[in-house]
Amino acid sequence: MVNYRRNYVPGGTYFFTVTLRDRSSRLLTAHIGLLHEAFRVVRSKHPFRIDAIVVLPEHLHAIWTLPEGDDDYPGRWRAIKSVFTHAVVKSGVAVARNAKGEYALWQRRYWEHTIADERDFRQHMDYIHFNPVKHGWVKHAANWPHSSFHRHLKLGILPPDWAGGSEEGNFGE
Repeated sequence: MVNYRRNYVPGGTYFFTVTLRDRSSRLLTAHIGLLHEAFRVVRSKHPFRIDAIVVLPEHLHAIWTLPEGDDDYPGRWRAIKSVFTHAVVKSGVAVARNAKGEYALWQRRYWEHTIADERDFRQHMDYIHFNPVKHGWVKHAANWPHSSFHRHLKLGILPPDWAGGSEEGNFGE
């Protein structure tokens, strides 16, 4: 068995990829309101800043910054997954269970990368915002509704035509 090691940096900034078990599912975007609420509930109890995020039908990418002295991103992900799963089940969606009787909605593991510096941050933020284009959901990043791209656009950090359909450039890892 592979021994997974996580990097824990109190107050750190992290890039994540979190995926549903069924890669053909469209559950995340179909129930985006429930996912948003799961994030809101968890952030109200265990604050963190979402620097960038994109939600695709079966996976999401995010950059978070945790509060000073806090490195418990696994607890936050566990809570977000749990709140979302229970809300989806309550809404009437049938969710399979594993051999232990646990809901089998999410992949057990997720990708985590500790952001090293400003360049690393920018590359991962670009990767996040370009992801719907990369996967063929839209031709322009601005056309994907479930992305922090729109917040960055309003703040003047990114122009409306940023990476619109271009496949050139270094967008992330």
